[in-house]
Amino acid sequence: MPKTTTARHNYLAIDFGTSNSAVALPVTGAAGVAGGDDTRMTLVQVEPGHATMPTAVFYRADTPAHELEAERLYGRAAVAAYVEGLDGRLMRSMKSILGSSLLDQRTDIGAGRAVRYRDVVTGYLQHLKRHAEAQAGHPLTQVVLGRPVFFVDDDPARDAQAQAALHAAAQQLGFADIVFQYEPIAAALDFEERLPTRAPEQRVLVADIGGGTSDFSLVRVGPKRRQRVERRDDVLANHGVHVAGTDFDRHVELAAILPLLGYRSLRPARPGETPREVPHGVYFDLATWHLINTVYAPARLAELRGLKAWYAQPEHHQRLMTTVQERLGHALAAAAEQAKIDVALQGQAHIDLGLLESGLSSALTETQAAASLEADLARIVAAALETVHRAGVAADSVNALYFTGGSTGLQALVDRIAACFRGAEVVRGDRFASVAQGLGVHAQRVFGA
Repeated sequence: MPKTTTARHNYLAIDFGTSNSAVALPVTGAAGVAGGDDTRMTLVQVEPGHATMPTAVFYRADTPAHELEAERLYGRAAVAAYVEGLDGRLMRSMKSILGSSLLDQRTDIGAGRAVRYRDVVTGYLQHLKRHAEAQAGHPLTQVVLGRPVFFVDDDPARDAQAQAALHAAAQQLGFADIVFQYEPIAAALDFEERLPTRAPEQRVLVADIGGGTSDFSLVRVGPKRRQRVERRDDVLANHGVHVAGTDFDRHVELAAILPLLGYRSLRPARPGETPREVPHGVYFDLATWHLINTVYAPARLAELRGLKAWYAQPEHHQRLMTTVQERLGHALAAAAEQAKIDVALQGQAHIDLGLLESGLSSALTETQAAASLEADLARIVAAALETVHRAGVAADSVNALYFTGGSTGLQALVDRIAACFRGAEVVRGDRFASVAQGLGVHAQRVFGA
């Protein structure tokens, strides 16, 4: 087993992601040689059995009043508390508020308590740091933090404000030496580590496609560039769209599951009228992860109960009411996500909906999935091409495509992008940890000497 870091190694790297986060830490080999070639970076187990965790915090509203602060759950435990309907407040995508006026505002977390958004960010980073220090066995005072090329598009002042806020949070946690590295550069460093020593310089298009956004960066890499600490000039272009995995899941659910609950069904025909569709708002909310719990509100439940006469097929309304009354919305969303994965792996999916009605099921074929996702796939491919266009180079001059992010598991998406860059080698990184691993490479170069 490798030996944990010694006092000489008091640095780490943090990938504070919009959807997921990870931490890289130096370890030494069995001989215990600190420094030199025997030191390598490894990912910290930030949750039992996991090297990455959702960027999520849940504040429990049922924390006893005498406690100064609300109890907090992190990562998968935070998401599970929200899905289970516990009383409290879930915070996700905290990274997106850096650089905004919200940062120093307070938000209600239930039971008469409020918290500053800035403190939500700091608390989450503190949680990651504690896990790293527990594995290291001593305090860590040096850090490399990942950052996007632009926290805020087309606003240099707010972009600088966002980095300053993250820097201040790191200082508050006790970090004395704080270095930033661009996330696409970090992913490119992870790719660069794979290159042979004598490999020529290359242009790699990094495709980071996660749950909320699809980001592309064209980056210059090569063995001769490895030891350069400042790499911003190697980012030739950056572009992205706010379309990714959660959008795919929503379209799959709307296409293959929610029609069995009445989505797109017609009301009973009235004399002299063309039949109209039943109200569709509830279906879009059921297919949108962070809106599912809103459907369970008593007023909403009463409203849906009153729509029974609007359904020409009573079983549609009954299934909808079963979903809402038994709080099955997240289970249906999970079934849609699994169907997307099954189609990607097997070309088709069988969706068991027995939780709604005995024997009920649906199916999704590759053709149906492609049709439901077509508009999103087209926008993502266009963003990839636009990135290269902004760099002022031809698509055939891209040497490699480096895919990272959870949604790159969808083969149809990878194939569509690769078809636009036929001369480029397709390389897959760790879908959830390539950026953290690349940040670790940079941390070792900056602090490991």
